[in-house]
Amino acid sequence: MYLQKISLVNFKNIETQSFDFQKKINCFVGNNGIGKTNVLDAIYYLSFAKSYFNSIAGQNIRHGQEFFMIEGDYLLNDRSEKIVCSLKRGQKKVLKRNGKAYEKFSEHIGQLPLVIISPADRDLIVEGSDTRRKFIDGVISQQDKKYLQGLISYNKIVSQRNALLKYFAANRTFDALNLKVYDEQLVEYGSVIYNKRKAFLEEFVPIFNEKHQIISGAKEEVNLSYKSQLHDVSFETLLANSIEKDRMLQYTSSGVHKDDLNFEIGEYPIKKFGSQGQQKSYLIALKLAQFEFIKKQSNVTPILLLDDIFDKLDENRVSQIVDLVNNDAFGQIFITDTHFERTEDVIKKSNQEYQIFKLD
Repeated sequence: MYLQKISLVNFKNIETQSFDFQKKINCFVGNNGIGKTNVLDAIYYLSFAKSYFNSIAGQNIRHGQEFFMIEGDYLLNDRSEKIVCSLKRGQKKVLKRNGKAYEKFSEHIGQLPLVIISPADRDLIVEGSDTRRKFIDGVISQQDKKYLQGLISYNKIVSQRNALLKYFAANRTFDALNLKVYDEQLVEYGSVIYNKRKAFLEEFVPIFNEKHQIISGAKEEVNLSYKSQLHDVSFETLLANSIEKDRMLQYTSSGVHKDDLNFEIGEYPIKKFGSQGQQKSYLIALKLAQFEFIKKQSNVTPILLLDDIFDKLDENRVSQIVDLVNNDAFGQIFITDTHFERTEDVIKKSNQEYQIFKLD
């Protein structure tokens, strides 16, 4: 699979722009704020019908304009595919594949597999558990539609249960049977989510460790583990033990929506004890493991987006990353950087066909 061409109209700070791409490596070079990352985000949009960097869709429309449109021409399994995503202010976003609009965007997830590595990934380390759960769920959902639908249903039930708990508190009442209806559904969906997350991480962690050993030159010992309340107790027991706390807090305090990932260097949290370079290496290994996992599951080589990847990495780590992507395991790669010479020096070493777009 590869993206042959992309056209942008009024997307973020871009008025109108088109690019024709090479099958292997494509680079965007220019000063900060010139729109390099916006082009990568537009490519991301075509795979996920949303921005990687801004979840508020309307804010992706160029200032002073009424709409944006992103159009991409792909070659997928020797077939031409045209994907168009557009949004008008005050209206619903539209996603079309070969002229036919999707009723549910979730039907499109996984059709054009993609992995992005960006400075924004640092949120995985510094932000709360919600960010790390979204990472796990995003990887699994790209190839498991039932998981995605189960997750949507589970989150909807949590919201409904929370609304009921607030109702009980506001009216100084309590109906155990009414609550039980929601608990039974949480157990049904939540148990499946837990087991799939657990199975995913059992397969994913060894891939992650292998990638990290290569990037760090086997100089650092890191750990990645799954943190869940369901490790020690059944979901039914968990909900039963939490009922008084839930009534007091007026929300569901226990369940798989509280799961997390532990990121460690040595035996310590990388958030507190990892340098910027070590944190970046950890995140790159995480994303390259995601790439390999998705490729294995889908039998399609994902597109790889590398946003400002060379910043804050020493020359040795950059060299290890170039060596990693310099083989047939990787398909089409998009890179942004601020330094033309640095980018060209690195890319030349790959011995792959490439082109560099200078943005100004």
